[in-house]
Amino acid sequence: MYRERPSPILGAVAWTAPSDGTPTRVLPDGCMDLLWFGDRLVVAGPDTAAFLSVAPAGATVAGLRFAPGSAPGVLGLPAHVTRDQRVPLAEVWDPATVRRLEEEVAVAASPARALERIAARHGRRDPAVDPLLAEVLRRTARDEAIGAIAHAVGLSPRQLHRRSLDAFGYGPKLLARVLRLQRALARAREGTGLATVAAEHGYADQAHLARDVRDLAGTTLGGLGVGRAA
Repeated sequence: MYRERPSPILGAVAWTAPSDGTPTRVLPDGCMDLLWFGDRLVVAGPDTAAFLSVAPAGATVAGLRFAPGSAPGVLGLPAHVTRDQRVPLAEVWDPATVRRLEEEVAVAASPARALERIAARHGRRDPAVDPLLAEVLRRTARDEAIGAIAHAVGLSPRQLHRRSLDAFGYGPKLLARVLRLQRALARAREGTGLATVAAEHGYADQAHLARDVRDLAGTTLGGLGVGRAA
């Protein structure tokens, strides 16, 4: 059973999930994860569309999901480098160090807590988001216009796009779509009708919401377990 909890790592969530070998659909959420796949450490980059993750049957997958914009500073690389990829940590950090860390996680009673220790002890810096980027994230989550966001934080639209690629893995327009879809799905899973969800979250109509689900999640609303129309 999938389980998650708030992590002592600033803004992060620690989670575990046993695998039966079947693919798991992971939706884009603007985040990056440090993953343990049962035998190796992996960096999960920010996704622009749904990713089908497969772990060996019987393995316990664990992850440390960083808040949007915070993982690049901890891991020491811009987010867009790992966009839509799962990259071995040994390709990011010193391979000899990573082998030792993998040995530690393999024997740890709690792989998720081991990941937290790795981030705290070996991360390049604390997982605090740059205040400027935190403001970008806040305004993006409110669906503000890109030009207005750039003006508010003192950047040109091109500078804003470049900074967003480094921090979040994609530009502010796609980031806004991803965050909006996550908020809409969370509301729908509470039992709110889809027409109401679409209106509350700035979609033109329910069909617009359904198109965004297909584009970003690669399936239908029904396929995600939501579907009450009213």
